[in-house]
Amino acid sequence: MKVLLVNGSPHEHGCTFTALTEVAQTLQKEGVETQIFQLGKKPIPGCLGCFKCQELHRCVIDDIVNDFTELAQSADGFVFGSAVHYASATGAITSFMDRAFFSPRRSLYYLKPAAAVVSARRAGTTAALDQLNKYFTISQMPIISSTYWNMVHGFTPEDVRRDLEGLQVMRNLGRNMAWFLRCKEAGAAAGVPWPEKEEQVMTNFHGLQ
Repeated sequence: MKVLLVNGSPHEHGCTFTALTEVAQTLQKEGVETQIFQLGKKPIPGCLGCFKCQELHRCVIDDIVNDFTELAQSADGFVFGSAVHYASATGAITSFMDRAFFSPRRSLYYLKPAAAVVSARRAGTTAALDQLNKYFTISQMPIISSTYWNMVHGFTPEDVRRDLEGLQVMRNLGRNMAWFLRCKEAGAAAGVPWPEKEEQVMTNFHGLQ
């Protein structure tokens, strides 16, 4: 089992990384392989709305998004981490997730567990969490929770390491993710069938009476 953790902060070893590392170390203790995927500081263009990805099953902008979706194929679960900018996720991870969740085949994320982790000096965390969780709910991904909302507080990594409750939330998140993955694996081994799939219906409201 493998969990892919995405660091959406421009700081490679900053506060968000510190939180993700706590999750990753706990997952490793639970026997789950981890990899932290760093978005870095290069600009990430937003979605062009060209819909070419629906034919190609990859984005026409060939950058870090396609690198991620290649890795995501072998991942069993995901944790997406972001700093909080103006009470929302960073612009980089927003552009990244807009494209990473739209461009590949829908089965890439289907019923794979996911969690969002956010880091702020003081506030705006719950709004950023709500934003990120919406990518999961529209993709039929179970959301992994913890003993509080998945957040840490601090202006520096040292501050985050002093946020004892926040770090505990990260550890419990890792344990819950590992437990869910084991349950999913056991269910598959026991022959529990996948949910019945219906053909997707899309309703456009223009012209409806």
